Amino acid sequence: MQRRKAPLLRRLAGVVFYNLPHPMRRRIVRIATPTYTLGSVVLVMDAERERLLMLRQPPGKRWSLPAGLLNRREQPIEGARRELNEETGIEADLEELIPASPCAVVHTSGRWVDNVFHLERDPETTQVIVDGHEVWDAGWHPVDDLPEMTRATAKLLAHYGLGPLADQG
Repeated sequence: MQRRKAPLLRRLAGVVFYNLPHPMRRRIVRIATPTYTLGSVVLVMDAERERLLMLRQPPGKRWSLPAGLLNRREQPIEGARRELNEETGIEADLEELIPASPCAVVHTSGRWVDNVFHLERDPETTQVIVDGHEVWDAGWHPVDDLPEMTRATAKLLAHYGLGPLADQG
């Protein structure tokens, strides 16, 4: 195997870097590498997958899905369950949250990744509770007649053949 010699400045930078204390090296790497945001989304639907639970949240009139950012070191399925409960009052066991296909959707040029889960609930018997602050309204909507939604929600739903952009999914 033949090795190419790195330019002098690069070699010097490498020597300096690897002689730094480990915590300092880790901090430099974290600052220098691209970051991304992780979230979890729950598609709450009836057994026939004919109705979808959607939320209207501040600041607008458009609808979205139960979702939120993951806390540090939180598993996506745990974040999905937490956000679902915080935003709708619906409690779900981890076994009930089924990874969607695809199970992750990448947004904003790879800087945002949503982990997506399905949850089956009966709209007639499921009590949905909103706080009026984080969520203004919640409603079950026929999948073939969804309300005006945020652009991000429309793009996410397109991956599952739903919403106004379904033909682009």
